[in-house]
Amino acid sequence: MARLPSTAANFHLAIVLCLLHHLINDYLLADAAIVEHTFHVGNLSVQRLGQSQVITAVNGQFPGPKIEARDGDTVVVHVVNLSPYNLSIHWHGILQRLSCWADGPNMVSQCPIRPAAGTYTYRFNVTGQEGTLWWHAHVSFLRATVYGALILHPAAPSSYPFPTPHGEATILLGEWWNVSVVDVERQALLMGAGPNNSVALTINGLIGAGGGGGSENSSSSSSSQYELAVQRGRTYLLRIINAALNYELFFKVANHSFTVVAADACYTDPYHTDVIVIAPGQTVDALMRADADPGRRYYMAAQVYQSLANATYSAATTALLTYLPDASGSDDEQPTLMPTMPAFNDSATAQSFYASLTGLLQDGVPLHVDTRMLVTFGLGATPCASAQTLCNRTLGSVAASMNNVSFQLPTTMSLLEAHMRGAPDGVYTRDFPDRPPVMFDFTGDAMAANRSFMLTSKGTKVKTLRYNETVEVVLQNTAVLGAENHPLHLHGFNFFVLAQGPGNFNAHRHVRKYNLVNPQQRNTVAVPGGGWAVIRFTADNPGVWIMHCHLDAHLPFGLAMAFEVEDGPTPDAVLPPPPPDYPRC
Repeated sequence: MARLPSTAANFHLAIVLCLLHHLINDYLLADAAIVEHTFHVGNLSVQRLGQSQVITAVNGQFPGPKIEARDGDTVVVHVVNLSPYNLSIHWHGILQRLSCWADGPNMVSQCPIRPAAGTYTYRFNVTGQEGTLWWHAHVSFLRATVYGALILHPAAPSSYPFPTPHGEATILLGEWWNVSVVDVERQALLMGAGPNNSVALTINGLIGAGGGGGSENSSSSSSSQYELAVQRGRTYLLRIINAALNYELFFKVANHSFTVVAADACYTDPYHTDVIVIAPGQTVDALMRADADPGRRYYMAAQVYQSLANATYSAATTALLTYLPDASGSDDEQPTLMPTMPAFNDSATAQSFYASLTGLLQDGVPLHVDTRMLVTFGLGATPCASAQTLCNRTLGSVAASMNNVSFQLPTTMSLLEAHMRGAPDGVYTRDFPDRPPVMFDFTGDAMAANRSFMLTSKGTKVKTLRYNETVEVVLQNTAVLGAENHPLHLHGFNFFVLAQGPGNFNAHRHVRKYNLVNPQQRNTVAVPGGGWAVIRFTADNPGVWIMHCHLDAHLPFGLAMAFEVEDGPTPDAVLPPPPPDYPRC
């Protein structure tokens, strides 16, 4: 047979690929579904640590309902707020393409859903995403108990870029207080200081043996802990979510190891490890081979990781991993094996994990950069307010800032509504700085050298971006009131993590270390304590998107800023108007 000329061959190949593309799209669209839920949010009485506690929960469940959808589906969630508090729900990691109205952060994309049966319907499409995400309240500390998993399956069943596991389990890591979390936040703001520590960690809402940081938790009953049963020789996909409010966590399973295959619903190159490090807001998908002695029982354990120099809180909790009976039988007399955990301040292990992840399936890193920003962030101080009962009148009260602006949420209208109305006056200004006002040794003993470095100003300032503008942000941690690992979450986008490291960012040295080939993609980056990280993203999603620290104690203190992304030039790049039931302030 005569061979076609290369141009003809390419033409015929293009036709075949086009037809195949349409066939696949028709199949996927035909299979797309509307995934619909109703969330009734209200009081729930639960027993933990030997006492009864009233919490805010969804549909009488803690954690809340798991939402499962596929790429191409439309998710519709009707939220009915029967609680006594203002409420909004954020779909953490959902890109919300042209659906910024459904993003959820209070006073950013919406006013809150009012108490006493206020309602709002969140509607968004799942487009080009698969993996493990989650949803949570985005008002005050309510996300301590108002949260749940959001699992995005591939459009074609079992089309993972890794061997299909035999089973899977969702592991939600959280924190527990024996008092109202709303009161915990209120007291912290009144005192102008950090909140009281939680009294325990949780796995899937339960507190296992030894599940807490103090002696009052040492007698926790292991019978109440979560239990995962596996079969020897099989591989399981663990979908691990850190829903804790204020702590990064180490996670291990005794005598078992992992292969990390995704982070924040973005596939990674397979990374083999025996310890998972996960910051609040982050998710990790890890394959675990059930290859240990089936006659034993094993603890899976979560433990606090703290990078702050003077940290002392080292809470841990457990769940059980057991093997289903097989021919070898089991020996219940043998003690349950506990994993050897890192030290609670083992920053070397944490940073090694974060820096070792690389991306797998990518569209390519944008190489041209339109806007470069250096954003310093951390804790500082503002003058004491008259209502604060405990405040250092010399040093002031704790405040957090980005580029020396302590972010204040508006009170009369959400940022997104003001943006849509073209009326930002009195709501926000468009002068968030690209660089800090003063350059200094950000990770040195700055406060001792010049106390003025700790003072911040309050404001609601946004950075305006043109549609499709590529942005590179150097996130520089500061040590003014102590160097701490801050997980920064960007709404509306996944970003490439090009590099990260300790100390002060130095463009001359560190640009050469950028990974422009296969960097990991995330929606939440754990910037090293006393260090930096460089992220890059394309602003191709119109709306107003907040970037904030996911240590929830830091958000009300002002560790946030927002990007205002303008509409694009075509109808399919313009944010539509809000839905008819959009909440009003």
